[in-house]
Amino acid sequence: MSALSDLLPSEAIRLDAHATDWKQAVRDAGELLVATGTTTADYTAEMIRNVEENGPYIVIAPGFAFAHARPSPAVLRTGMSWVRLAEPVEFGHETNDPVTLVVALAAKDAAAHTAAMASLARLLGDPETSRALHEAPTPQALHAVLAGQQDVRTPQKAAPAAPAGRGAPGMHKILTVCGNGVGTSLFLKNTLEQVLDRWRWGKYVTVEATDTISAKGKASEAVAILTSREIARTLGDVGVPVKVVEDFTSTTEVDGVLRDTYDV
Repeated sequence: MSALSDLLPSEAIRLDAHATDWKQAVRDAGELLVATGTTTADYTAEMIRNVEENGPYIVIAPGFAFAHARPSPAVLRTGMSWVRLAEPVEFGHETNDPVTLVVALAAKDAAAHTAAMASLARLLGDPETSRALHEAPTPQALHAVLAGQQDVRTPQKAAPAAPAGRGAPGMHKILTVCGNGVGTSLFLKNTLEQVLDRWRWGKYVTVEATDTISAKGKASEAVAILTSREIARTLGDVGVPVKVVEDFTSTTEVDGVLRDTYDV
């Protein structure tokens, strides 16, 4: 698996960019993917079309958009880009607008970037590290913060007891869902798994990142679905609780959603 700093070289970082709207911000991120040989220009159009078709669900935390599309021939290799905006832009998200940071992901498949997503989720979820990323004066300085990839630990509530009557490993499944199954759903999966690890529930609950179409078929296997407000509307009634998470980087919010799911 690739490290975050390997998938996001300094050449793929642009700081204090000026964008007139969200499409331009995504285009800027796409241009960096093209310039570093990660994608063709077609992938940029696919990222924009993803938002047009599915809504601004890629705005997964306050001020942070995680642009991506499905794996396609337009992806030449797995990689990322980072655009920090000089002025924020609106994506149309109910709670997380305006956006000042756009990170773009191009994935050949889900397995290639799992470790990088886990690192990014931890880094952006830590206030001190997030501040350092937002204040880095140069792409090289920002890359140095990413390369550190420290395992941050935010204080949490005491871990609850294991699910009653659920002693078998992997007895429960929770789905994290997005439009494509390889971007924001994987980001949320990593944050959820951090919480489960702290609870020592990892052996009782498995987490699967998937797309909206597959989620409807897999819902009967799950105790709950965690997703964005936009994707929750798309899913509708699937027969299991659908829990909305506003900030995919927040282990505190995910901890609360998980406690509500299990009534602990």
